[in-house]
Amino acid sequence: MLKQRVITAIVLLAVLLPAVFAPNPWPFALFTLVMVGAAGWEWGRLNASGAAGAVMLGLAVAVLCGVVLAMGWWLAFPGGAWWIAAALWIVGGALALRAGPAGWPRVPVVARWLLGLAMLCFAWLAMVQARSLGLNFLLSVFCLVWMADIAAYFGGRTFGRRKLAPTISPGKSWEGVWSGMAGVLVMALCWSLADTHWAVGSPSLYSLLPERLGWPGAVVALLVLAMMSVTGDLFESLVKRSAGAKDSSQLLPGHGGVLDRIDALLPVLPIAMAFASV
Repeated sequence: MLKQRVITAIVLLAVLLPAVFAPNPWPFALFTLVMVGAAGWEWGRLNASGAAGAVMLGLAVAVLCGVVLAMGWWLAFPGGAWWIAAALWIVGGALALRAGPAGWPRVPVVARWLLGLAMLCFAWLAMVQARSLGLNFLLSVFCLVWMADIAAYFGGRTFGRRKLAPTISPGKSWEGVWSGMAGVLVMALCWSLADTHWAVGSPSLYSLLPERLGWPGAVVALLVLAMMSVTGDLFESLVKRSAGAKDSSQLLPGHGGVLDRIDALLPVLPIAMAFASV
């Protein structure tokens, strides 16, 4: 298993890093378009689409994102739309988690397909627009999710007592969530200081937020983003548990599926773009 994980990670990095660091945003946009199409296929499999339906949903996600890319709409996407996506994630995520795995099958299948289509397309669009703001901004959003996850893991193992969502993800604790938030705030402070001392070519999320919201507003925004990364993770776990699946697929040997790797990014990316559009 470890060997598979390492080989898969190396292959992914060999493709992803040149796309991320390319001076033109198109390689990154095309690579992520393929990945989000695969995530659409996984979403279909987890939501009673059948083999053909899952393929159709994956193609629908890829085609819709491809049209947005080809028409150049991703360059002029209105900032207000990000706030709509943020509100839907915050409210809808809370309702879904409250209902738990038993409540998810009661949502009509067509509604689940449309939700997956919208969720994945918004996340992809936010990702490519974040890349257009600069590599520093894109990496700062990615690292927020990674830091929230890593700090939550170690904080939960060390201090975890109160379960966060035992019917969805028994290993998660409130102490882990708070540790993740603390880790994000420490990283944000260090990153913003680095932005002021080194020329990095573009602002990060951590320099944009204080500039536009002030430090108190930036702290609130970062805590919201850290919490929403947990929401994205729990939401995908809920869907998988409802479908009786351990992983979203085996597309990434040793790592599960694409959704397993991007679940926390799904709400964080559009919400980060909403804050960046203030």
